[in-house]
Amino acid sequence: MTVRRDFQEPARCRSDLVIGREERCAAARAQLASGGSVLLHGSAGIGKSTILRALAEEYASPAHTVLRCSATESESHLPFLALADLLGLVLDDVSPRLPAAQRTALESALTGRGESSLQRDGLALRLAVLSALRALAARGPVLIVADDLQWLDPASAELLGFAARRLGGTPVQLLCAARTEGQESQEYDRHLRSCPPDTLAVRLGPLSHPQVAELLGHRGHGGLPRSTVRDIHRTSDGNPLFALELGRALTESPTPPRPGEPLPVPTSLRALVLSRLDMLSVEARRTLLVASAGARPTLALLHAAGRENAEAECAQAAELGLLATESDTPAVRFAHPLISAALYAEAPAQERRAAHAALSTAASDPIERARHLALATTGADPEVAARLAEAAALARDRGAPSVAAQLGLLAARHTPADGSPSPQERRLTAAEDAITAGEVDLARDIAREVLTRASVPAERVRAWIIVIDTAGHTMAEVDAFFPQALADAGDDPRLLALVHYQLGWRALIVEGDFTAARDAAAHAAELAAHGKDRRTELLALAFQAQTETLMGHPEAPRTIKRALREPQDPRVAWHHNGAGSARFRWLVMGDQLAEARATVTGLLREVRRRGSVESEVHFLRGLAETELRAGHCGRALDLARESLRLARDSGIGETASAMLTSLAEASGGDVERALTLAREAVEHAEGDGDQMYLSRALGALGYAQLVAGDPAGTVRSLRRVRTLELGLGITDPARGRWQGDLAEALVRTGEPAEAQDVIDTAREHALRLGRESVLAVLDRSEALVRAAQGATEAALAQLRSAQDRLGKLGYGLEEARAAFALARLRGRRPGAAAYDEATRLFRRCRALPWLRQVEAALATLDAEPARAVRGTLGALDVLAAMERQVAALVMEGATNREIAARLFISVKTVEATLTRVYRKLGIRSRVDIVRLAAGRRAH
Repeated sequence: MTVRRDFQEPARCRSDLVIGREERCAAARAQLASGGSVLLHGSAGIGKSTILRALAEEYASPAHTVLRCSATESESHLPFLALADLLGLVLDDVSPRLPAAQRTALESALTGRGESSLQRDGLALRLAVLSALRALAARGPVLIVADDLQWLDPASAELLGFAARRLGGTPVQLLCAARTEGQESQEYDRHLRSCPPDTLAVRLGPLSHPQVAELLGHRGHGGLPRSTVRDIHRTSDGNPLFALELGRALTESPTPPRPGEPLPVPTSLRALVLSRLDMLSVEARRTLLVASAGARPTLALLHAAGRENAEAECAQAAELGLLATESDTPAVRFAHPLISAALYAEAPAQERRAAHAALSTAASDPIERARHLALATTGADPEVAARLAEAAALARDRGAPSVAAQLGLLAARHTPADGSPSPQERRLTAAEDAITAGEVDLARDIAREVLTRASVPAERVRAWIIVIDTAGHTMAEVDAFFPQALADAGDDPRLLALVHYQLGWRALIVEGDFTAARDAAAHAAELAAHGKDRRTELLALAFQAQTETLMGHPEAPRTIKRALREPQDPRVAWHHNGAGSARFRWLVMGDQLAEARATVTGLLREVRRRGSVESEVHFLRGLAETELRAGHCGRALDLARESLRLARDSGIGETASAMLTSLAEASGGDVERALTLAREAVEHAEGDGDQMYLSRALGALGYAQLVAGDPAGTVRSLRRVRTLELGLGITDPARGRWQGDLAEALVRTGEPAEAQDVIDTAREHALRLGRESVLAVLDRSEALVRAAQGATEAALAQLRSAQDRLGKLGYGLEEARAAFALARLRGRRPGAAAYDEATRLFRRCRALPWLRQVEAALATLDAEPARAVRGTLGALDVLAAMERQVAALVMEGATNREIAARLFISVKTVEATLTRVYRKLGIRSRVDIVRLAAGRRAH
């Protein structure tokens, strides 16, 4: 048999085999598990064979017989070859069970002895294949695995299809893969004719950018810069085979591609995508080279670049499948981005420069003209460098910082060593643009290169600051650079201000010392003012204001006003560490949700216009947090998930985005997902040594544990938060808003005294700072403490007051939680109607996890026992309020754990309360309470 080795020895199913294919694989698995057949289809290199092998290995074990074939284009003209692959090894076994005419026809077709053909032995051959498969199925399930179905010889395809259409009820399954280029069903209809009627067609499409990054990491190419991974995704168009080949070539290449140039394409892919290039005329090939060099090629652009016969030459390329045919657009689009990259890589350097030279005058956009001029020029050229710097500034103003970074690097390449600005200054500007674009790896690499070349103190300090800045929340890893930066700064107040500003962040993130961070920020602001560096002064003042806000420092409002004074620097006004961000944080913590929403929405709009990825991630989180506070859980969840996707895509702010998304998931999404994200955030914060975000991540974990019904876990997590924030000097309870959750969990675990201590401490600071929503939440938690102590009526009154205040302040979810606590505390006396208000409020918030808790509480209601209990309660006047509640629930048949959950107390508290009930009523057990209830009902 002509069975490929990889089918004889299938690869183990590894996690990277199905990256980005989880949903598709799940559907295929479900179909196979139910006894159905599956056809995988998609373009070349999309992963069909990989997934086919994984599924074949998984479902080969349950099958009694596995038949395999893998067709090739070069052998597709040989009749019955695929059939021989499938049945060749079992022919001797099934032949004796076939009628003579069928046996003779099948043996003749498979062995080549005789002159069997579909024309002469058509019916006998068709029936023989059907009978053979039925004979094999009589002994146990049969799995047919066929790869590259498009290359099956027509005779085998016809026979397999005939049998497949008549195997209903027979345990024969087909697992096939076929190459298709389009998404329309007509293209794989002919392949479905070789499969049973109920076959599930599963189309495999391109991978997303994050999925390509994950795949490259799994295959050992995880060290590539994020900007390079982005280029790989764009060039491969999400095709996993193409992406892996590009990644391998780049990993093995000693020199990266020049800025602005397409990726180098390995020989293996060039042969794959350019096999039809030799059929083009020389002039048509040159026209396509010009198109591949252009950013947005059109026929008009090609004409302007001197390609007079562009229409005819592009039509010829389209007929060969090199260009996509789109009559409704003037664009010249390659059938696949890799064709453009491979064509460019194949061309000699002189021809590439000629193409760029033609485009440098033909392009209408000044940025494009400058880029082409640079790529057409070799060596230093101050005029070219100046034009590129101007183009970079224009790209920056247009909100394209990534393009600005590329143009800046080209400008540095063409800047003479003694030029002004110097090559190093232009490289550093490009690095700062790369940071804005979220390409921190590129920025770090540029800055480190500058440090190996620069001797000017200002350039060296600027490079140190970029290296430190790109460390993000892993600042502990760059500790050794601060002394070097200070040494290079000397006594220059402008340079010292830059370093001390970063030292403030180090104090906050690494040491968790808010006081030291505030002092460093204030010192940086003074130095910057002395050096007349308004931008650094504003950043330092904004940072000082943020630390004071989180500390609950009385100077915070005045510092914010100082940071907002004119003159302002527009680069700071919209920056995520600027005064606008500090003001937003103050508004959120001060219960001014409407103004906070308007502020952060405006900031988000501006950073999107400017293309600042890090600030966009930050303000997406801010808007999500605001919506969550307002009880718009669905909207908050969408924004948080968007922030997390962008953070993971760029590698910026992943811990903070995971933390915020956990809060949103626990409030309006999936609680298990919330727990996973919170634990991920805790792990990252601990690994980075980030004390500031560790407390936030633990707060998110504690909340998710509370929603998940794990009060003991909540207590463990939030006790750590309490200890951390005490050490950090954070006193404002509006920063993390975890105190109410900790108090509630402590009540549930039977520790009301500690719960009251948490409430009292937080209330003192909330009163001092005027945090009205925090005070209302603390009252809600204190009501639970009172209820646990037996003061039910006081607790009910306090809950009603808390709910009303939270509603007026606009905290929809907290208002709903107060209504839920009120309903649960009332117990069963009003019946299910007690939960109507909580249900309505949670639905308004789209707080799905909380709605599920209401549903669980309603499911335990039993109207008949409740009526019996109400008749009995009058005889239990000797009991205290809490004791009556516990006794009433015992009469209803509730377990100690159920009573604890319903009354927000611990199981131990229930047991102790029951002991007092037994003593006061002169009984010995729960059974006696039930008997007492039964006796009252009899009367």
